[in-house]
Amino acid sequence: ANVSIAPKSKAGNPAQVDGVPTWESSDPSVVAVTAAEDGLSANVVAQGPVGVAVVTVRADADLGDGVSPLEGSFNVSVEGGVAANLGFELGTPTEKPE
Repeated sequence: ANVSIAPKSKAGNPAQVDGVPTWESSDPSVVAVTAAEDGLSANVVAQGPVGVAVVTVRADADLGDGVSPLEGSFNVSVEGGVAANLGFELGTPTEKPE
C-alpha cells in the first residue's frame, strides 16, 4: 500500500516539516518500506512471512535551525493467504508389520 503523511498544526491546519521525513520498518523481513524522494509518502510492501511490523515516520517540525522531533507509527499485520498448494509433509518410514 502507498501511505502518505499530511502534517497538521495543533489547530488542524496544514503544516510543513523541515527536511525530508524518514521511514522505517521494525522488521524488514515482514514489511519493507520504500520512501518517496520527498519523504511525504512511502510504499509499504509485505515480504512474505506472516507477522507484525511497526512502520515509523520521523520528521523535524522546527522550520528553523533548531530541531523539534515529530514521530508517528502504525502497525502492519501480515496474515496468511488462501492455500496455493498442498505442501506434503512425509512422516518417518516404519517397518511393515509381519
